[in-house]
Amino acid sequence: MINSKEIKSLGRLYFGWYILASSFTILFFNSGARTSFGVLFKPMIAELGWNRGQISLAFFLNMIFSAFSIIVSGKLYDRYGPKWVIAISSVFFSFGYMLIFFIDSLWQFYICYGILAALGMGGTSVPLFAALISKWFTKWRGLIISLALSGNCLGQFVLIPLLSLFTLRYGWRASYLFFGLIIFVVNIALTLMVIKKDPEDLSQMPYRSQDDIKISGMGKTISLEENLGDLGLRDAMKTGSFWFFTIVMFICGSGDFLVTTHLIPFVTDQGISYTTASNMLAWFGLISLAGILIAGPVSDLIGNKTPIALTFILRFLSFLLILYDQSLTSSYIFALTFGFTVLITAPLSTTLIGRIYGFSHIGIISGFINTIHSFGGGLWAYLGGLIFDQTGSYRLAFILSAIMALVAFLSALLITEKKAIRIIR
Repeated sequence: MINSKEIKSLGRLYFGWYILASSFTILFFNSGARTSFGVLFKPMIAELGWNRGQISLAFFLNMIFSAFSIIVSGKLYDRYGPKWVIAISSVFFSFGYMLIFFIDSLWQFYICYGILAALGMGGTSVPLFAALISKWFTKWRGLIISLALSGNCLGQFVLIPLLSLFTLRYGWRASYLFFGLIIFVVNIALTLMVIKKDPEDLSQMPYRSQDDIKISGMGKTISLEENLGDLGLRDAMKTGSFWFFTIVMFICGSGDFLVTTHLIPFVTDQGISYTTASNMLAWFGLISLAGILIAGPVSDLIGNKTPIALTFILRFLSFLLILYDQSLTSSYIFALTFGFTVLITAPLSTTLIGRIYGFSHIGIISGFINTIHSFGGGLWAYLGGLIFDQTGSYRLAFILSAIMALVAFLSALLITEKKAIRIIR
């Protein structure tokens, strides 16, 4: 028997597909802005005379405040929904970038990029959109989340080469101003016109599998995975899997942002041209699309922790390669191999958290874990620049990253991927 809410959705395109398309578009443009730091790294140093440690510290500040904003955004998302969280965050994000056009000192860059833009990144981040999509789809959830997050990959692939050409012609200041304007227009328009919290807002049901249990008399559908025993953040912290996964995400973030921040400076140090290095970062983003599109369906079939663990084996091998050989060919192999892994945990973290702790508090739990991810990324990107300033090389940073990848591999294997039970004391 079909209930009244299902009747209303018959004969028209399910609104969840509009949510998917809007999430994809927002992430497409935001990813270009987020990865622009590595492209604009050396041009800023050349004009303003900063060293790599100083400019990397701005990135560290950005990740700290971004991590804080992820927690706050996750909590506000659970309570009020995504619309105004995304809209207000977009204002901070875009204005932080636009104000960089006017800076002439390091402390101003710290404020604009390290604080203002960062405060807006949490509410426009991959974890929030993954959590949003998870509310609209239960059938093929991993695949659908991957499709939405693929905007992140394609945005980097398309926009980074354009950004490098734009920067060569108009300068890094104009690049920040351009991205700020684009983010403001796209994010605000799509958020206010399309984004909704969940299907209930439109009297629709989640796009679900045949295994869902229908209770027509109650006028709603209850999925088999939904359970009144969903855990909040405090109860989740009492489980070992929570902390093993936190370790994984800290190390994941450290590798992600060390490479995306320092890849172009590293390869240009080896004599590779700026344009080639920018294209390498663009292909880094495109190959991540393959990883994210594979990760979602695989998680639907075999679970999350195995593909997460294998991700860090690939990272370990890629670090060994670049430590052994820094030629153009090896640099491309390193970038493509690492790029394949860089967003695999994005859809998997949401589905893993949902399977272990339920989806009732996914915003705050995802927010906390992704805060650790951001903190690890910011810290390691900063230390990478500091290590270079002290040693004249990234070698020590890559050695430590390889060791950390092995630690993440072991931690992922120790996660218990089954529904956690609330501990009552």
